[in-house]
Amino acid sequence: MSEAALTYSPDQAEAHDRIAGMLREVGVDLDEGLLIPPREGKSAVMAVVGKAGSGKTLLLAALCRALEEAGVDVVSGDYEGRRRRDRRTLAILAPTNKAASVLRMRGVPATTIHRILYTPVYHPEYEKIAEWLAGQGERPVIEGLTDLALDRALAFYQSNKSIPGALAAAGLRGSDFITGWRRREEPLDIGLIDEASMLDEQQFEDLQEIFPTLLLFGDPAQLPPVKSTGGMVFDSLPAPARLELSRIHRQDADNPILDLAHALADPALEFQHFEAMVEDAARRDERVRWAERVEVDLMARSPVLVWRNATRIRLIHAFRAVHGAPETELLPGEPLICDGIELPLKHRKKRLDLEARGLIKGAQVVYLGPGRRPGFSRLHVIGAEDPQVSAASIVKIEKPDEAEPFIPFAANMGATFLHGAAVTIHKAQGSQWRDVQVFAPDIYAAARMGRTEAGQPLWKRLAYVAITRAEERLHWVVRNRLSKPTAPLTVEDLRGAPVPLELEGEE
Repeated sequence: MSEAALTYSPDQAEAHDRIAGMLREVGVDLDEGLLIPPREGKSAVMAVVGKAGSGKTLLLAALCRALEEAGVDVVSGDYEGRRRRDRRTLAILAPTNKAASVLRMRGVPATTIHRILYTPVYHPEYEKIAEWLAGQGERPVIEGLTDLALDRALAFYQSNKSIPGALAAAGLRGSDFITGWRRREEPLDIGLIDEASMLDEQQFEDLQEIFPTLLLFGDPAQLPPVKSTGGMVFDSLPAPARLELSRIHRQDADNPILDLAHALADPALEFQHFEAMVEDAARRDERVRWAERVEVDLMARSPVLVWRNATRIRLIHAFRAVHGAPETELLPGEPLICDGIELPLKHRKKRLDLEARGLIKGAQVVYLGPGRRPGFSRLHVIGAEDPQVSAASIVKIEKPDEAEPFIPFAANMGATFLHGAAVTIHKAQGSQWRDVQVFAPDIYAAARMGRTEAGQPLWKRLAYVAITRAEERLHWVVRNRLSKPTAPLTVEDLRGAPVPLELEGEE
């Protein structure tokens, strides 16, 4: 840990030491790199909380590396090898595909909570390849697969650590090697949970059943979960188990987006003063833009963030209109948001299949075109490890001033989708985009209403969450106007996806 220690701030170093102490109590000694088998009845929960830029992800990544170096096995959502009685296990989880993908891009082998609850069942023949890639078996001889195909699988796995992706690189489809999904029967060991501010009480209880040792990472300034009574799951932890980080100025110095986010903590700050700060930042730095209109080209991959549903529906309608989208069909390249799975209880296995493939509530999806049967859609699930999927779909297009959505086509049952060119700030939590457009008139409306949420002015929480979704550039949109597209919708940017699987099992 010497390399990580050199980059730690004092509060991160203190947090690391206290976490190391907790892990030592449950049999994992990071300092000595020693493990003892897990003991019954030993459990612990700790939370690391801090606002954007406080270094939570840096600490999470460093802990992940240290646990791996100590000999703890990382369990992913795509394959789990043979169990050993004395082994210690680790899973790094996030509530959404996009949040997990943000961690994976930073070298952390993260997966979603759904993918750890439900694990794939592999065809016995192809499981030999998975065992070999995971270092648990000899190089197999598989009828129909050449040495060159196996070499491609190995090269992919060495750079991406995805078993399905490696098998796809060998020329296999998901339906070739995954025969179904099963609920996890045995508990794991240590769980690191990112974006823990999004967890509700039921999810927290489910995680505690699986992981005797839980470490939560969350931002207390975000919006509390919709199902919560106003707080976040880590709010109830006693002070010794709640580690607070402050912003690390040397790592995020001169970042105007984070400067604006942290300015919202000033209790005397009013909306008009904050908006003046945004305008001033836009004059000084190209990473903040004072926008007189919504840029329609950006909406295809990063939704406009709004507070009010009426605004969301109006912007979606305008987006489809300027692209000439017909009412009776979707255009390839249109963004969608999964709104859940509509299946009767007798089709529980099918629900697990769809959710395990990334179609969980809130998942961001791009429509690629119709499937092979009526009512089916080919979809690209943003942030999923195996993004290409074909599924029975119920697509709802909401229209201004109409109570019922228009449904251009639908299967009898399956995954339901709303349009994704604009989303509410609540639903944007856990996601990040390179460019983010925030519809400022909605934030102003919240400020005018004077509402509070979890003890803070609602407009400040909305503004904080919205602007911290921006990875590189914030567009503060101040007018209800929409630009014209510079090019038609396309899916060409998705063809280079790291795991181009075509999963047609539903059809």
